[in-house]
Amino acid sequence: MKKTFEVTYEGHHIQVVNTWFNGERLFVDGTLQDEQVGFTLRGILTGSLKRSNGCTENIKVSIGGMFTVRCRIFVDNVLIYPEN
Repeated sequence: MKKTFEVTYEGHHIQVVNTWFNGERLFVDGTLQDEQVGFTLRGILTGSLKRSNGCTENIKVSIGGMFTVRCRIFVDNVLIYPEN
């Protein structure tokens, strides 16, 4: 089973792909930034965004669940997905 979570943040496409047997992957603008392989009940993925002014923002993804997979995406410790 595969589940994908996607959000656009200030022009950047952030995608988290979760599969039962192949783990979780974090893509930013189509580039793989982090992955966890295998089956886990809770995973943490990290990455970064390069801004046009040269600054970098940190991405943190918390993903997990037993029967329903839930995903939270944070940029510089601010929740951007799911939107409030």
